[in-house]
Amino acid sequence: MDSGGEIRIHQQRGLPDFLQSVNLKYVKLGYHYLISNLLTLCFIPLIIIISIESSQMNIKDLRQLWIHLQYNLVTVITCSAFLVFGFTVFIMTRPRPVYLIDYSCYRAPDHLKAPFNQFMEHSRLTGDFDDTSLEFQRKILERSGLGEETYVPEAMHYIPPRPSMAAAREEAEQVMFGALDNLFTNTQVNPKSIGILVVNCSLFNPTPSLSAMIVNKYRLRGNIRSFNLGGMGCSAGVIAIDLAKDMLQVHRNTYAVVVSTENITQNWYFGNKKSMLIPNCLFRVGGSAVLLSNESADKRKGKYKLVHVVRTHRGADDKAFRCVYQEQDDAGKTGVSLSKDLMAIAGGALKTNITTLGPLVLPISEQLLFFATLVVKKLLNKKMMPYIPDFKLAFDHFCIHAGGRAVIDELEKNLQLLPVHVEASRMTLHRFGNTSSSSIWYELAYIEAKQRMQKGNRVWQIAFGSGFKCNSAVWEALRDVKPSCNSPWEDCIDMYPVKLVA
Repeated sequence: MDSGGEIRIHQQRGLPDFLQSVNLKYVKLGYHYLISNLLTLCFIPLIIIISIESSQMNIKDLRQLWIHLQYNLVTVITCSAFLVFGFTVFIMTRPRPVYLIDYSCYRAPDHLKAPFNQFMEHSRLTGDFDDTSLEFQRKILERSGLGEETYVPEAMHYIPPRPSMAAAREEAEQVMFGALDNLFTNTQVNPKSIGILVVNCSLFNPTPSLSAMIVNKYRLRGNIRSFNLGGMGCSAGVIAIDLAKDMLQVHRNTYAVVVSTENITQNWYFGNKKSMLIPNCLFRVGGSAVLLSNESADKRKGKYKLVHVVRTHRGADDKAFRCVYQEQDDAGKTGVSLSKDLMAIAGGALKTNITTLGPLVLPISEQLLFFATLVVKKLLNKKMMPYIPDFKLAFDHFCIHAGGRAVIDELEKNLQLLPVHVEASRMTLHRFGNTSSSSIWYELAYIEAKQRMQKGNRVWQIAFGSGFKCNSAVWEALRDVKPSCNSPWEDCIDMYPVKLVA
């Protein structure tokens, strides 16, 4: 039989399987809509009965009801007072909504780009790496998912490199001030109206602090609440948002700015320990600045509303605590070591995080399925695979921290996402590399640049960091969101998505 015949036979055999999968898909969708609207469906007969009864009530019945209320005036007044008091307490104590007005991502100048060949040539000429280490770095670069246009700091472009405190300060200023200048220009917000400032940078914490550098640069007011978060890894951006949110609950009618960055200049590794060479190949220059507000008037001009923040910390476990660890190698050279157990630990942290997040965001249909399979597994079949909730029913967009290709692959598989859901993460990794805590903002900017963000869409930002931590932030779009001026994707979005080498 010819090959064409074989293909036709295979297609015919595959058709029932395809139809079965389609049928199951629509059965699940039908179940989801039925459960989600069950309360409404139950109320319809009740509303009809009440309407019929009301239409049959005559004037005499209404007069008797009024007389009954008059004789029970004290009861009516007491109930009304309790209702008014309860409503007032609810209004006064409910959490104030937090709105994201705008954000900005720093884009380094072109002369700081580090193509693979240039990166490898510089590594060879420094003389700090042996042949085995050079070959290891080359393989990591090829498999990393990074493209040819990522950026490394100025000090790393010299031969030999010139890491110093002054150079590290210069990198921090370029990134933070570049993002903030663009943010203030786009929003037309006076820096003196900023009441809360939160800065996070894991590995570079000079004195005066990075937050103090921003206060000095923009002449921020003297009573500003400023915070500087250090050593908290790539998930610190979500932690900073959570801290700003809490501060906005206390201090009313003000703005908060969150600046997320990482500093590479003084944290480049010049040794030959393989687990400490990986960060050199992945981390690149980047940073973001986010403007938040708790003023109700800002809802009209805001882009997003903060819905949930869920934080998970696995630091009590020794293995998790040491899986991303800054230390010195045997030669006394400092770097960040990544454990071989990193992906397994990240998976465990993710599981804990989504166990908390799931009930907050998943429709009741998915929660019932998850609970039912959990009961069956406990009582009847302990080997039964646990049901993985369909988070695509809860979120329209996913911003997975662009920590590396393996991280994105693992979450795509575990959360059963489609390629389009991880496109923003993969393209951010390709264009900008791992920019640490700011990567989730480059990803959100990609979604906006592709004009995919519609009013009411929900976005899940999820990040992992040393400690070990897994943190999530959920945002809801207040309008059809378009990219702001000077978006990091402004002149290159038409070239993306690019096809990545397997």
